[in-house]
Amino acid sequence: MTDYKELCATLDSLTQGVPHTVANLANASALLYDKLEGINWAGFYLYNGEKLVLNAFQGKPACIEIPMGKGVCGKAAETLKTTVVPNVHEFPGHIACDSASNSEIVVPLIVGGELFGVLDIDSPHFDRFSDDDRVGLEEFANILCNRLEKYI
Repeated sequence: MTDYKELCATLDSLTQGVPHTVANLANASALLYDKLEGINWAGFYLYNGEKLVLNAFQGKPACIEIPMGKGVCGKAAETLKTTVVPNVHEFPGHIACDSASNSEIVVPLIVGGELFGVLDIDSPHFDRFSDDDRVGLEEFANILCNRLEKYI
């Protein structure tokens, strides 16, 4: 089980006083990839006012652009709600960037009251993400968004 209190404290420490958005996103994705068990992708898609565009991540190469409302990322961005999918193969319109992924969680990133992007995490295991993961990753995203808000 992931210690989200420790994970969030580590993120806070890594991003404290760092005014570089991409560096903070890169370290955040590396931290998640290192500390979360049973995942095969962790990273960010940023909203460019029209669609989501791939940004810092850890894992296999990924889809570069995702239209709003499409796939798990696009749906979470459109609804501004964390989306947990126990079996991506049953999700209407799922975009399969990595055929090994079987479950997914996507957390919208809100900076300055606006959609900034999404945190996307995939797992090769079905039903990998629990409600504890959702709560912990929403707090992780909140810390990151608060940090980013100071520098963008």
